Amino acid sequence: ADLGKIRTGRAHTGILDHVKVDYYGTPTPISQLANVSLIDARTIGVTPWEKKLASAIEKAIRDSDLGLNPATQGEMVRVPMPALTEERRRELIKVVKAESENARVAIRNLRRDANNASKDQLKAKTISEDQDHRSQDDIQKLTDRFIAEVDKLLAAKEAELMSI
Repeated sequence: ADLGKIRTGRAHTGILDHVKVDYYGTPTPISQLANVSLIDARTIGVTPWEKKLASAIEKAIRDSDLGLNPATQGEMVRVPMPALTEERRRELIKVVKAESENARVAIRNLRRDANNASKDQLKAKTISEDQDHRSQDDIQKLTDRFIAEVDKLLAAKEAELMSI
């Protein structure tokens, strides 16, 4: 689950990571063409290493699916983060919950596959029943740990969405 792409209204430089700029015919990530920094909590500054790229960077950000409205000031492209409406926050929380549930399902599928592999080894007599039980306990502990991590990320993202 890539929760970092979900815009919360708070500026962070990673939000522009997947935006590509046409650089001499090659789609290139902004981070390879400019210095991306935070100006304040709601504004990202993009300073191109080649001055003539400012307009191309502005266009790439505007044309991205992020819903941002950048403006060039001198050599820097300023990217203000619009405030989220209550309705949009609720929609984003639904998206975050769906992403985290997808992550939990993927973790459980990995657990099932690992348990099946252990059972297959038991049937093939390459491990003992004790080893099978130990491996299933270890697999369950890992599953619990990673699901707890997903839950922690979900709670943090929900709090971030509601706090702005």
